[in-house]
Amino acid sequence: DIKLKECATCDLARYCSDECQEDDRDRRQHETKCKERAAELRDEKLFMQPESSHRGDCPIICCLPHPLDLETSMMMNACCSKLICRGCSHASTEREVGENRQPTCPFCRHPTPKTQDEANVSFKKRVAANDPDALCVMGTEHFVKEDYVGALFEYWTKAAESGDALAHYELSCFHQNGKGVEKDEKKRLYHLVEAAIAGHPDARCN
Repeated sequence: DIKLKECATCDLARYCSDECQEDDRDRRQHETKCKERAAELRDEKLFMQPESSHRGDCPIICCLPHPLDLETSMMMNACCSKLICRGCSHASTEREVGENRQPTCPFCRHPTPKTQDEANVSFKKRVAANDPDALCVMGTEHFVKEDYVGALFEYWTKAAESGDALAHYELSCFHQNGKGVEKDEKKRLYHLVEAAIAGHPDARCN
């Protein structure tokens, strides 16, 4: 049996090979329909209710959606940059204390850094690995320092390329306000829609 391959953009056409797709006699006609269908699929994603928080779910014990207020209810470990709710983190710590075990990350079980320097080294590894959450944190640090050029956009752009909703939303705001970058309505709308599709609440309100 020949396994047909769907068009990468739409779900209207199927091909038996790349050569088949290239030789499609109606390719120009398909390109028009393809763009129309791609726009329809994008709208479907945009208006679909997200199943969870744009920050995902706690990956440890409770597996509940992360709340919007991350600062008071979540924590991020430098070793894996996973967002973990404080309840699951506390439960993991209590178990380790009860079993007289060395403190570790509740997610990856990496030993807890003993110094801030060790934590910084681990976190830089996550940034180098293009972890979207770590990249967002780095971008936010530059934002707090009001360093609106260079590294800030590099970090948030990389995070957005990985589908991070917060990075998309922040980039849309910058292209709207023109901070550190020229105002660009097309890019603003693109990042805003991507953030909304990913479930960012402020983007969905817009």
